[in-house]
Amino acid sequence: MAVIACVRLGREVLDVVGKEVTRALGEAAADITPRELTILLEGGWRERKTAAWLIAVGRRTEFRDRLGELLLASEVCFAGSAYCVALATFGTPADADLLAAYLDRCLRRPDLYYDQTAAIGALLHLDTKLGANRADRFLAPGSLWHQWIDGPPHKQHHHTPDSYRESISQFCVVVDESTEHCTARHR
Repeated sequence: MAVIACVRLGREVLDVVGKEVTRALGEAAADITPRELTILLEGGWRERKTAAWLIAVGRRTEFRDRLGELLLASEVCFAGSAYCVALATFGTPADADLLAAYLDRCLRRPDLYYDQTAAIGALLHLDTKLGANRADRFLAPGSLWHQWIDGPPHKQHHHTPDSYRESISQFCVVVDESTEHCTARHR
């Protein structure tokens, strides 16, 4: 159940995530081994997204660099937003650096519409948490963010960067609630 919830967890279901799901997610994060997480990170998008959520809930910071590599590589669709949530959950300057590196690379390509919105949301979340302003250079008038948004192809369903920060912050609340049920057994 928790693994399925990890894959389906998205903005539209955030409001209905209950204690049963957060408990199951926390227990799954406690039960999974580093080897099993590594195997999941080598799979398709569903496996990678699931692994990223379990890594976030289990606070498995030893996977930080791997998540950063996977985010930069953008090999599969749908998983990058979960990498961003995990990095936002870890909450350190090193995580902000990984998000900024991704934005530096992918915002220069207006033709790519990958995980830029999740990454800017996660970076803004970390800026708030860390009292930093790393996202400012991406959001200033004429900056990479605005070039990417305004560049072809048209970015449908575009929201404000602050709305993306709020979404990531809500996901981090779900992670935090799930972590309360995680008694790490396989760390």
